[in-house]
Amino acid sequence: MGIKLILAEKPSVAKNIADALNIKTKKDGYYAGNGYLITWAFGHLVELYDAKDYEPKMQRWRMNYFPFIPETFKYKVKSNPRNRQSADAGAAKQLRVIEKLINNPEVESIISACDYDREGQLIGDSIIYRGGKRPGKPVYRLLLNEWTPNEVQTGLNKLKQNDEMKPLRDAGISRQWADWVIGINLTSVTTLKYQKGSGQALNVGRVLLPTLKIIYDRDKEIENFKPEDYYKLVAVFETEKEDTYEGTYIVGKEDKFKNKAELERIQSAVENKSGVVTDKKVEKKKEFPPFLFNLSNLQGFITNKYQGWTSDKVLKVAQSLYEKKLITYPRTSSIALEESLVGKTAHVLKIHSEDLPYKDEIKFMKTRRIFNNAKVESHSAIIPTYLKPKRLTTDENIVFQAIKNRFIMQFMPIAEYEETKLTTKVSNAPIDGVFMTKGRVQLIEGWKKVESIQSKDVLLPRVEVNEQVTIAETKLTDHVTKPPKQHTERTLLRVMETCGKNIKDDSELDEELLGSILTGFSIGTPATRAETIKKLKDIGYITAKGKNLQCTELGRRMVETFPVKSLFDLEFTGRLEKGLSDIQKGEATRKDFLSLIFQFTKDAVETIKQDEEKTIHEVTKQKATNEVLGTCPACGGEVADNYKAFSCKNWKDGCKFAIWKNDKFLATMRKKPTKTMVKQILKNNQTYVKGLTSRNGKKFNAYLSYKKKEGTEYYSWEMEFNKK
Repeated sequence: MGIKLILAEKPSVAKNIADALNIKTKKDGYYAGNGYLITWAFGHLVELYDAKDYEPKMQRWRMNYFPFIPETFKYKVKSNPRNRQSADAGAAKQLRVIEKLINNPEVESIISACDYDREGQLIGDSIIYRGGKRPGKPVYRLLLNEWTPNEVQTGLNKLKQNDEMKPLRDAGISRQWADWVIGINLTSVTTLKYQKGSGQALNVGRVLLPTLKIIYDRDKEIENFKPEDYYKLVAVFETEKEDTYEGTYIVGKEDKFKNKAELERIQSAVENKSGVVTDKKVEKKKEFPPFLFNLSNLQGFITNKYQGWTSDKVLKVAQSLYEKKLITYPRTSSIALEESLVGKTAHVLKIHSEDLPYKDEIKFMKTRRIFNNAKVESHSAIIPTYLKPKRLTTDENIVFQAIKNRFIMQFMPIAEYEETKLTTKVSNAPIDGVFMTKGRVQLIEGWKKVESIQSKDVLLPRVEVNEQVTIAETKLTDHVTKPPKQHTERTLLRVMETCGKNIKDDSELDEELLGSILTGFSIGTPATRAETIKKLKDIGYITAKGKNLQCTELGRRMVETFPVKSLFDLEFTGRLEKGLSDIQKGEATRKDFLSLIFQFTKDAVETIKQDEEKTIHEVTKQKATNEVLGTCPACGGEVADNYKAFSCKNWKDGCKFAIWKNDKFLATMRKKPTKTMVKQILKNNQTYVKGLTSRNGKKFNAYLSYKKKEGTEYYSWEMEFNKK
C-alpha cells in the first residue's frame, strides 16, 4: 500500500494532523510515519506576477500603459516582504520540498488539508497544480471545521475528490484576479492623475472604497446635524399609602415637545391636582440570549467591550485558538450550527459545563434557534471544541471565554421579566394627554448569569386601576437632539456585513436580521473585513480616536474627488461579492464574472483619464539635511541624512549601505527610522527602540541591530530583547 501525502496550510495545522495520527518523526519540511507524509505551506507560497513581471516597461507608471490586463495570469514564488524585488527564500525552499514529495514515486495520492474556504482552496491548488501541471496521481480534499484528533481521524475517512471543489477554486481565483486587476489599474491611474509628487500610492480597491464611504457618510451626517431643543414634562404622583412613582406626559405616543410655552401651561394646569390610574397592563416578557458568534459579531463584541482591541487583532487571536484546536473555524458568517452536529454539540456542552456553579441549570436542547441549516453558510457558528484549554495568553483567554460563554448561554433558561405600564389621567385639567409610567422586574435571570449581566429594574409601588393619586411635584426638563454617533469597528462591521440594510444607528445587533440576509450580499467577507479596516488606517484614509473611526482629510478628498462613483456604492460592491458567492455555489461562472470586472476596469480607467485636473494628495518632500550621522560600517565613508534614506555618501562608488526612511520591516511595527536610531546603530551596532507594535496590536520595546547578510552586499534588521 502506497504513502499518502497531506498538504496543510500552516506548520501548526500539520503538527495537529501529525499528532492526531500519532506521527512523531519530523524531517526538513515535513512529518513522516504510519503511511503518511505531512507537509505544509505558510499560507500563500505563490502570488500573481506584478505588472512589471509581464512587461519591463511597467516598472515605471505611464498613463498610456493602462488599462493593463494580462491575457494569461501567471504566478511566481511569493516575494520577500522586506524586499519585493527578490523571492522569499523560505517559501522557495518549502515549495521545493513539497514538489519533491509530490513527485516521490512512493506517494500514491495527495490530500489537500488547507482551510475549507475559497482562500484555502486557492492556496492548496496553486501549490499542487503549480504551473498548470496535474500531478499524475489522485488529489483528495480533507474538509474540516476544527483540528481536534477525533475530527482529523473522522475526516480522513470521508475524503472528497478535489475536483468536486472546482466552484470553490473558481471563486478564489475570481476574487484574486478581480482584486489584482482593479487594484493595479485604478491605483496606478488614480495616483498618476490626482497625486502631485512621488510618495505612497493612492490606494483604490473593490472593498476599500465602499468601506471608506460608510465612514465618510457618517462624518458628514454629524457635520451637517443641526441640534434642536425639545422639552419633557414629568409628574411625581403620590398614592394614598404615601408611595410615589413618576409619569411622563404624552400625547398619542409623543413625549418630546418643541413648544416650551405650551408645556409650561400644562405644567401649571396640573400642579397640585389629583389624578386617577385609568389603565394598568402587566406582561411577562421573554429575553432570549444573543445568537452564537460569527466572526463579525465576535469582532464587534470584543472591540466594543475591551479598550485597544481592533477587528484585526480579534481575528488573529481567534485564528490562534483555532490552530490550537480549541475553537471551530472562525472565518464564518453563520450564527447557527448544522443540524448534523447535535450529538457532538451535546458532548462539547457536557465538557465545558462540568465546573460551572450554575451547571444544574444548563440543559441540552435541540432547538431551531441553535441548529438550523438555513442559517449556516459553508461553516457553522463559532463554538468551543471538546478540548479544554491548558495554557492561554491573556488575549486568547478573553476571546475563548467570550466564545465559550456565548455557547453556554444557548442552553441556560430563557430570561424573563415582568413589565408594568401605568396610565394616569389628571382630573379636571384642560389637557389632551396622560402620564405614562413603566416598571420592570427581572423574574428569571437565566442565561444572564453566565456573564453576570445586570438587569435595570424599575420598581413601582402597588397601584391598582381607578386608584386616586395626587401630584406631589412636576419637573419640566430641557433637552437637545443628539447627532448620530461616529462609527466604531463594531458598527462598521455591521454595515459591511449587511450592506447597510435596515440598520439602526445605535441599537444592539439585530441578530434575526443577520440570519435572514441574502447570503453573500455584503461588503467583503468575514475573513477580509478586518484587513480592510486596518488597511484604511495604515494608508491614512481613516483614523481611530479611541473606539471611534473617522475620515482623514486625505480620505475625504478621495471620496469627494474620485470619479468612479460605483466603487463607493454599497449595492454595486455587494453585487460583486454576491457574484463570487454564486460562483462558489456553482450558480455562476468565473468567465462571466471576470469579463464583467475587466470591462468595468477599462471603463473606470477611461473615466479617470477623461476627468478634469484635480489634486487629491500633494506629497511634501522630506528635505535632506545632508547631516553626517556616523561612519559607514561597509566602506568607512560618511553616512548622511539624504532624501529617501540614511545612506553612505560613497553610493556612486558602489557602496550599498542604506537605511530607507520607508523601511518595510519597521513599518510592520508602525515605526520609521530616526536620526537618533541611525546614530546609535553606527556607533554601538545596536539601538533601543520603544513603542514598537506587535501584530496583535500590543506595544513592546526591543534592541534592533542592522547587519550585513552573509555572502551578500545587503543589510537586514535583527531584533533582541536583552542587550548584548
